[in-house]
Amino acid sequence: MAMRWLLLTLALCLPSIATAAEQEGVPECLGCHTLTADVAVHAVFQTVHGGLGGGGSGSCVSCHGASEEHALDPTAMPGVSFGPRRESAAAERAGACLGCHSGGGALHWAGSEHQREGMVCDSCHDSHRQQDPALTDTQAQQACLSCHTRVQAELLLPSRHPIAEGKTNCGDCHNPHGSLGEASLHQASVNDSCLQCHQEKRGPFLWEHPPAAEDCSLCHRPHGAIHERLLTARGPALCQQCHVAAFHPSLPYGAEGLAGGSGNQNVLGKNCLNCHSQVHGSNHPSGARLTR
Repeated sequence: MAMRWLLLTLALCLPSIATAAEQEGVPECLGCHTLTADVAVHAVFQTVHGGLGGGGSGSCVSCHGASEEHALDPTAMPGVSFGPRRESAAAERAGACLGCHSGGGALHWAGSEHQREGMVCDSCHDSHRQQDPALTDTQAQQACLSCHTRVQAELLLPSRHPIAEGKTNCGDCHNPHGSLGEASLHQASVNDSCLQCHQEKRGPFLWEHPPAAEDCSLCHRPHGAIHERLLTARGPALCQQCHVAAFHPSLPYGAEGLAGGSGNQNVLGKNCLNCHSQVHGSNHPSGARLTR
């Protein structure tokens, strides 16, 4: 008896998903796309998209268009199809989303790197799922690394940002929908992005180190490196890419400085940083050489 009442309740509730919009000529999408259909769509009614167009089939039409031919012949493609069997052109799929999502973080989508590569919203997002994978840190990161394989490899290097540990993620620095800065950074420049976390390196300093003030990536690799502190090269080789004859012999320091058991102090330890410890900048009156 209890099961009979349950079935009767479901039978009475399911038609309530249809709205007045369907009675005014909106295709009755849910007549075919039932809970037991092979392509599950009903999870959308557990999301904000499920309330578009008054809910029910009205929400379907809000994104997929009126789809009159599809309503008459299920084998015909809907007005805008996101798959999985057939897909509309990228511009049509993106246009269905950008009709609402054209501001905020998606303001610079047009002309963005991902847009130029032919990606569209559903390349990462799934609006039918109650929990969009692109909106969870772990799954969003997996989506990024599935294409950015070089970055994925760099995250395994000895010195790296703690992305693999889940302490930060791609979206903390990059806006996948585009930005006015390079590399789709949230901030206007690389330095502004780095200084969001590394605020102790922010100037202005009385004595500035020009490359540090210009671009952090001149010395550091943002995702990972084989050298400590994400450096692009080991000191003193890194320093001597610019400082070849400044107050020191203009000879490159290398392994030859370690021979005979009397290692050169400019090679051992933190090498140049043994003396020039304030390499990012100094506010000390006697810090012109970034030594204090």
